[in-house]
Amino acid sequence: MPLTEAGIYAAALRLIDEDGVEALTMRKLATALDANPMSLYHHVPNKEAVLRGVARTVGAQFRTVTLQDAPWQERIRLLATDFRTLAHRHPELMAYSFGQPDFIQPDDPFWTALTAIVAAAGVSQPEVPETAALMVAVVVGVLGAELNGSLQQWASLKPPGAVVGADGVTDADRARPDRDHMFRLVIDTLITGLEGRLAAGRNGRGAGR
Repeated sequence: MPLTEAGIYAAALRLIDEDGVEALTMRKLATALDANPMSLYHHVPNKEAVLRGVARTVGAQFRTVTLQDAPWQERIRLLATDFRTLAHRHPELMAYSFGQPDFIQPDDPFWTALTAIVAAAGVSQPEVPETAALMVAVVVGVLGAELNGSLQQWASLKPPGAVVGADGVTDADRARPDRDHMFRLVIDTLITGLEGRLAAGRNGRGAGR
């Protein structure tokens, strides 16, 4: 079967899912494709180009249910949840991609959906990109911490003055929310913040500028 960019990206994604981004090499990729390593360079110039291509391929496959008649708050929750599902489907790739400044492109389905929802919420058109960008930054930051284990580590830190029970467990440990709850809390906080900003604008106090 002749080599194609799509086939190269698909094989690279399988290797990344199995062993991580750092373990991916052009030689390993060629072996997985049963091809001469040099033949890959007729399609992609280097590993970085392969990673960008894989990220674009995965991003283009993002899909979410369109609820045009639903409140914008519910649409935000659904979009964020579906994005998180994609991140957990390909955690190694997504953890790498979150650190790339060109991770989000103007025509990405996720960005297109998010900006449409932000506009539907009532954000003025000139402020839609920056509002959406800030929301992406928060969600990507949280998901990155979730994927690399930092979020769980931080959540396990005992607050000053925590009372330890006879079993060696603090009340904070017993009440610690799970990851799903923590993600919902982040999205609810974003929504509440945007609601407050929009309300301030309607009441003549400006939009946070």
